[in-house]
Order: sequence, then C-alpha cells, then structure tokens
Amino acid sequence: MFVKPNMKINQIYPYLSWSLFQRSIISRTNASSTYQNKERILLNCTNNNSDYKMTTRRFLTGYDVLLDRRANKGTAFSIEERQTYRIHGLLPPTVATPELQVERFMDNLRNMPDDLSRYIALAALQDRNEKLFYRVAMTYTQEIMPLVYTPTVGLACQKYGLIFSKPKGLFISINDKGHIYDVLSNWPIHDVRAIVVTDGERILGLGDLGCNGMGIPVGKLSLYTALAGVAPEYCLPITLDVGTNNETFLKDKYYLGLQHKRVTGKEYDEFIDEFMQAVVKRFGQQCLIQFEDFANHNAFRLLEKYREHYCTFNDDIQGTASVAVAGILSSLRITGRKLSDNTFVFYGAGEASIGMSDLLVVAMEREGVSVEDARKKIFLVDSKGLVVKDRPTGGLNEEKKRYAHERECIVKLGEIVKALKPSFLIGAAGQGPAFTREILEDMASFNEHPVIFALSNPTSKAECTASEAYEATKGQCVFASGSPFPNVDYNGKTYIPGQGNNSYIFPGVGLAIVTCGIRHIPEELFYISAKTLSEQVTEEDLAAGLVYPPIEKIHAVSRKIAVALAEYSYEHKLAAHYPKPKDLEKYIEENQYKAEYSDALPPRWDWQKKN
Repeated sequence: MFVKPNMKINQIYPYLSWSLFQRSIISRTNASSTYQNKERILLNCTNNNSDYKMTTRRFLTGYDVLLDRRANKGTAFSIEERQTYRIHGLLPPTVATPELQVERFMDNLRNMPDDLSRYIALAALQDRNEKLFYRVAMTYTQEIMPLVYTPTVGLACQKYGLIFSKPKGLFISINDKGHIYDVLSNWPIHDVRAIVVTDGERILGLGDLGCNGMGIPVGKLSLYTALAGVAPEYCLPITLDVGTNNETFLKDKYYLGLQHKRVTGKEYDEFIDEFMQAVVKRFGQQCLIQFEDFANHNAFRLLEKYREHYCTFNDDIQGTASVAVAGILSSLRITGRKLSDNTFVFYGAGEASIGMSDLLVVAMEREGVSVEDARKKIFLVDSKGLVVKDRPTGGLNEEKKRYAHERECIVKLGEIVKALKPSFLIGAAGQGPAFTREILEDMASFNEHPVIFALSNPTSKAECTASEAYEATKGQCVFASGSPFPNVDYNGKTYIPGQGNNSYIFPGVGLAIVTCGIRHIPEELFYISAKTLSEQVTEEDLAAGLVYPPIEKIHAVSRKIAVALAEYSYEHKLAAHYPKPKDLEKYIEENQYKAEYSDALPPRWDWQKKN
C-alpha cells in the first residue's frame, strides 16, 4: 500500500487501534552520483486523525550496512569498502577471504553439541550474512542439508517458541481475515516470485504444530536457493495461523501462535480464498504458491480447487510423487523389469501415497498401459488395512476409491505383503517403524532385488533404517529413505542409501517457474521432473546402491530439471517470458543465484558523501 503524507492512521490500518504508528520511509535521489544520496525520514502518526509529521532526519551510518544481511560481508569487506561505506574501525583490521569465512564457520559448527544448536547457528548466519550462509550450504550441501531441513527442522518446529529469535517471512492469522492484502503489503520486497505456505496442521510426521510449522516454509525456500539458485529475494515463507488442535501448544506459555482450536469450514475456506486472491493482487498471477504440510482433508481439495486458476502445486502430493517415481524409474535399471511388470504396495494412503500412485499411473501410461490396468498394479494400505472395495471397517474417500480392488480385506501389513508378493514396498505413513525384519525377509524371498522405500520424515518416523533393510535382505534390496541414513557396511561391501527427498524436485520446479514465468503447473511437469532426475543417475551411482544422484550434484540436477520443464512450457505456451531464449540451459544458468560477494551494495543502498 502506498502511504501518502496526509493519510490518517485509520486509512492505513482501519482494523487496528494503535495509539502510536511509526513508519520509516527511505528516500532516494541523485542515483548517478559517486556517493548516492540517501536519508531516512522518520514519521510519527497517532490515531487521533492527525496528519503525518516529520520529526527527525539523519544519514544512514556504516553500521546499518553491517546489520543488513544482504549487504553484509563481515570480515571480507576490503579496506577500500570499509572506508567508502564508513565501516572502517567497526570490524577487526584483518580482511578475510570468503573461503576462510566458510572454513571458520564450519569449524565452529562441527564443535557444537547437537544438531539443534547447529540449526540455530545456521539461522543466525542467514540473518547476518546471507551470501555466506548460502556459500556454506552450497559448499557443504550434504552436511548442511539435514540441518536446515529434515530431520533437524522437525525438532526445530517442535521447539520453535523456545528458540525463536528473529522472524522470517510473514505470519497471517485468521484475525487478519478481510485485511490479508494489507499484511502482504508489509513485506518490503515487491518482486516476490515464489511463496511456500503452510497452515501447520500436518508438519512432517509430527502432526499439528500450528504456528510452529513456520520452520518448514523457511527451510524449503532456503533449499530453493541453496540447491537450485533461486534468488532469495524472490522467496517469501508464509504461515497461515488458524489456531491449533495440539493440546500441548494450547497450554504452552512459549507458543507464539493463536491459542485456540483450529478454525474450520466456511470461515477457513474464505480465509484461504482471500489469501490466494491477495497474493495475485500483490505479487502477480505468475507468483508460485507452493502448499506445504496441509492436512489430507484440505490438501487434495485445495489442490483441485486452485490448480487451474493459480500458479500452484502441493509438494506433499506432487513433489513427493515426482521424487518417488524418479527413484522407481532408476530402480528398474537394477531390477531389469518393465514398470508395468511390478506390483506396488504403499504403506500409507494419505496425500503422499495417493500422489505417488497417480503419477505412477501417468508413467505406466507412457509404456502404453491403460489407466485401469495401471491402477490394478497399485495397492494402498491405510490404518484399517488393505484398501479394498466394500471394506467393512469404514468408507473410502474419492482418492482411495481409485485404488480399491475386489479383494478380501487384510489388516496386518505382514499378511498383506505375503498375499500380494509386491516387488516395491513404499512407506509414507509417518507412523514410525513398520517394515519388520520378517516383512523385509519376505520381500527378499519374492524378489532378487526387492525395492524398499522408507520415505516418512523425520528419521524417527521412517518405516525402517537402511541397515535394517540391507541386513534383512542380505544386501539384495534397493533402498531409499526420506531422511538421510549413514552408509552401511555389510558382508564386505559399502552400501550408500539413497535419499528420496522432495528437495531433488521442488527447487528445480521453482527455478523453472521464476526464470520463465510459467503460469500453470500441469501434472505432466512432475512426470518430466521425475524422468529427468532419474536420467541423472549414473551406472556408478546404481552400483553403489544409489537410485538418486549424489547430493553434491543437486545444484546441476536442479538446473537440468528446470531446463526440461522450460522446454515443455515454451512448447505448450505455458511460459510468459518471451521471446524464448535460444539457449535455455545457458539462460537458466545465468539466472541462478551465485553466493558470491559483489563489489556493489544492493540497489536499496544509495549513498551521499558526508560534508
């Protein structure tokens, strides 16, 4: 919202009754001069309908540079820069290289007592020196990724109220209903191209964490930049707070969200509708809205409701599906079987398993199999057992009905595995250990190379560990998990567990959207992402047991995915940025964020030499 000098406080925020409203406006002139002019004008306004009055003015100091995470280089500022920006003397005299800064930070990080402390240290680094944070993440991706995302982010969300220090992103509560656009207008950056939003109702496998779920959008968008090179200024994490049904948080004095039961029904739907419309009004139709960790009963219907009208996708449904199908396609190169010759059992029948099943059907269609025949290869297991037609233990929603077969109802997973003899056993239930040694041994008895995917996050919710899978199958299995597991030494061979994490998919999808202006996201894009990811797995990777490329290659893999999606989007008139670049890969690479210090300060820093 543009604030005019003579506006009244009730015109700016009519639904708030503040006794004092303060706002800083940065004015900028003479942009071409050597030291560009910048002043900070502090304006005060009371709620007695008085006009804004200018009270003070001052020049920005060099100390302000050190407090700006995007301008700050810390000890890497050169002597010339320290003098130019008036920070000489505010830092120790030694000028450090970026490489030394990374090395120093990693030494400190490795000496910390636990992963939560490391998470807090990384968050603090991101707040004070953004480029150094991403340089650390890009240099030590395999070591840093589990700290900024799964599994550590799960613990960070549970402890969010206790460890909270500096806010990231926007918190929009149900109390803001009717004024969501005004809240979005408080975000200082106008060119936002990617939003990750959660309502906190189903955070990983941890359940309803309410406002504490903000760690997920923040972590996801950090990976957008670290893994795919989406510029961080394009990214905005958002939490929609409608309350929580978590009794612990309702009584927790440190909980930062609304301490009442979740708002549901019509009021909830109107709130989400207003949010979607406000995003388009504020940031444009091409702004990506990625839904994250919404509960099953909302995730499917909101995706269906908005997918044809907004640039949106649900990562738990579509991103998980894409990375799982990529792992399945890679596994076929080990098992030597056609996709449609396999039987798939999904332990869990929520948004992740349904999404994987739907995309798997698309993949089988590419082999010439009909939708009906493809679905016959897929079996779902929920909390009541095998999903079958006319099940006596309860009705099925529309998503499950697609995979309900004419069979007897079997309740126990072990008995289901014995009856169906699947070649793929995929866990996404978020209920913790479920693939027992007996089940794993049975899988090995049916198949030369049984495929075991334990995809639930965080680690404590995984269906089995990598060592359990390799030992029970005597090293025969093809294994992947949602959270990282250490290498397994068994019978004289080292097995490297693949990590089937969505981070292989959504950063590349986001990179394509923000660089090419993709307006809508059809399901085909996720099949293309899966196929492209699978193609990046080498024979050497497969020999080591990997069905995904090594994490160290993920930056290049994300670019490959983005290029493949861009090609499809330009071909099918989905991209808005014209003309189409002659060399898409070069164009996307040039637009990837580089965690390198610039000689110039960000555009909002304009200077005038003091008299």
